[in-house]
Amino acid sequence: MITHIVLFKLKDRSPENIERTAQVLRDMEGKIEELLFIEVGIDVVHSERSYDIALTTRFESLEALQAYQVHPVHQKVIEHMSRVRESSISVDYEN
Repeated sequence: MITHIVLFKLKDRSPENIERTAQVLRDMEGKIEELLFIEVGIDVVHSERSYDIALTTRFESLEALQAYQVHPVHQKVIEHMSRVRESSISVDYEN
C-alpha cells in the first residue's frame, strides 16, 4: 500500500476559496479506479507555518499511484491547483 500526502498553501486564503478548492479535491472520489482512499482536511490552526489543505490518498502500489498521476480527472485537478496554490509539498510512503 502507498500513501500519498500533499499539503497546499493557497494564494487566496479566504475560507470560501479554501472550501471551494477542498471540494475540487474531494470531487476525485469515485472517479479514479486506482484511488482506494481519499481524505481532504482543512487547517484549523492558521499559524504562520500552517498549510491550508491536506490531501491524503492511498493506492495499492507505486504503479497505481503513477496511473493516478496521469489520469485525466487528476490532470484537471492539477490544472486547478496550479492556478490557486502558492506552494505545495508532498510525501509518498509504503505502509
